[in-house]
Amino acid sequence: MRWLVGWSSAVARSSGAPGATGRTVLPVGGQLLWDDPDPLWAVGDWRVDEVRVVAADPVRSGGHGSAYGAPAYGDHAYADPDYRTTGARSSARGVAARARLAVLGRCHATDEELRIGLFAARGGALRHLSMWPGSYTAVLQIGRRITVVGDLAGARPVFHTRWAGGTAYATAALPLADLIEAGLDVTYLAARLACPDSPEALGAGTPYQDVRRVPPGHALILRDGVPEIAGYEPRASLAVGETRSPADAEQALSGVREALVEAVRARLAQPRYVPEADEAPAPGVGADLSGGSASSTLALLAAGLPGMPGTPPGLGERAGQRLRVVTFNDLATGGESARDAELDRARAMAADPRLHHVVVPGGPETLPYADLLDSGPLTDEPGPALVSAERHRRRLAAGGADHLVGLGARYVLDAHPARLADLLLDRNRRHLLRPAAALAKAEGSTYRSAFVPLTVYRAARRLARTPYQQGVEQTAGQLLERRFDDFRATGLEASLAALTWCRPGPAAGWLTGEALAEVSIRLQDAAARPGSVGRPGERRARAALARAAADARVFEQAVEVRSQRLHAPFLDNQVVRACQALPETLRVRPGARAAVLRGVLAASGVRELPPGWGATTQSATVLAQRAGLRSFADELFGLFSAPLLADAGLVDAGVVRGALRAAAQGEPLPLDGLAELVGTEVWLRRLLARRGSCWTGTEAPRQRAVATGVPPRLPLRG
Repeated sequence: MRWLVGWSSAVARSSGAPGATGRTVLPVGGQLLWDDPDPLWAVGDWRVDEVRVVAADPVRSGGHGSAYGAPAYGDHAYADPDYRTTGARSSARGVAARARLAVLGRCHATDEELRIGLFAARGGALRHLSMWPGSYTAVLQIGRRITVVGDLAGARPVFHTRWAGGTAYATAALPLADLIEAGLDVTYLAARLACPDSPEALGAGTPYQDVRRVPPGHALILRDGVPEIAGYEPRASLAVGETRSPADAEQALSGVREALVEAVRARLAQPRYVPEADEAPAPGVGADLSGGSASSTLALLAAGLPGMPGTPPGLGERAGQRLRVVTFNDLATGGESARDAELDRARAMAADPRLHHVVVPGGPETLPYADLLDSGPLTDEPGPALVSAERHRRRLAAGGADHLVGLGARYVLDAHPARLADLLLDRNRRHLLRPAAALAKAEGSTYRSAFVPLTVYRAARRLARTPYQQGVEQTAGQLLERRFDDFRATGLEASLAALTWCRPGPAAGWLTGEALAEVSIRLQDAAARPGSVGRPGERRARAALARAAADARVFEQAVEVRSQRLHAPFLDNQVVRACQALPETLRVRPGARAAVLRGVLAASGVRELPPGWGATTQSATVLAQRAGLRSFADELFGLFSAPLLADAGLVDAGVVRGALRAAAQGEPLPLDGLAELVGTEVWLRRLLARRGSCWTGTEAPRQRAVATGVPPRLPLRG
């Protein structure tokens, strides 16, 4: 795991850096980026090109626009003759004179652009720090004021906690939990299982008590150790009745293409990392041809950019001269026709001489729920990716040292069903016809299909007319009364159920009444708070994207392959912004995601796509989940013979075992909900089994976070 950590205090204190005096608290494996009184570290196996620091030099420039940069990381320095290290010399100029910027991650800004961004942000333009292509975290220091800028989706989150009279912050929650010896926040886990994509239930919490999360699109600002959360992204909705013109739609499509191309180029333009001879994966850049249209779009864009993206500098004729594309051939789930069709499409696209196609066979050992009881990586928080980590790790190990994945495309391109209510608010009733017709066709019954458009219209109108407070209170009532959606519902019924301000998640039906009551209280408190909430479709789409980005981060940590970096360009700031500019009338069309991506590829010169490209892959995922439940039923029953979730008062063990048995026998239960439950149980066991702490030093915390175990029951309010 790679993370950055720092703190800000009301009174200057020692960071514990070499040569410092006083208190010493150091992150294990940390590299100091800048020193007292508000130190910052990069922790983990960061590459040289992934950490850059630039700083203004008021002594040389007289307060005007000159700047210099610090070494990026470790002992490496840039060749710019104006660059020199920060440290003792900058400290001697006084804290008030400091103005410096650290950027960690894959950022496609030049050094000069970073310097310009530093001066723009010093003048208050924080949004400027989020405008560069790539995926990164920016930390700005102006005197004693520290600003940490998160991303729009939430794939690179920022956490903070009160500590030692000030505030500590990090891009991972577990190190902060270790720092303050935090306990487990069982109520947050209940909310995460009951309403996983509802910010009203989750708030700014984390699985650790007193460790808070900065919302997506916001920055953490610390002034002498006092935290403040500020949004940097304007949310400008159309006025009621206002519509976008066809020219606006064309401009938006062009913006998506430009943002995606720049996002892919950001991964290709950086110095390539060459792993050691005995390390996996292969050197160079890789991509997926499994998983749908999003990942294959990234592969085709990368192959079409100038140069040879698969060739690390200096490798000559060695392996990796072509873009390495991977297809996962699942041999253990059945569904031969769908599997063969996917392989045929992958082979047709991989016929391009710029691509090197690798087919990875998958057997019973790569099914979901395999090897859950074995020790695996401890992620920052629980997530459904934990149940299928081995499956994806096998595929990714065959990829490149920098590997492109299509995570997040569904949530930035597709229309959440609640956007139908936004269309009504914009008086675009006629644009409900296409999605309604598609749902009617999916129903397959002529008698019922005739009533589908009217049913969809009524549900959308009901949401458009329902106040936010009332909608959230209705969901709170659903939890108390245990009224949940029928997950055996058709596509139409599922879409209608999603036309709400807030809704229970697929695992909510297996939680105890005590846990649901606590989550209901959270929802009622959120409904009572004043504030602007915007339109239902926009709000639900943002919440779904934030949940997907958080799950993508868990995925990245759970499937981590040594020396490999996973890149999800669809979650980059500029791609998210470009997709948000797409009009609702375009989003709600059936097959909108595939149509947008086809347009992106056509504008980039890729016009020949194999038949069936753009088809959904949900059926293959369901087949794999059911096959895994059947194959590893005994292990899952053992996992829930005495589950920690039951010790915490969140579930009844017998009820969950019954659900697992029924799902293994093929009954139509919400498989996503079972994955959430199993993933949370596995995460709890790994958390309590861990040894050691993220900190060292003479005054490091005496025990790691959650060292005393799970509370015996859910802590209800007195």
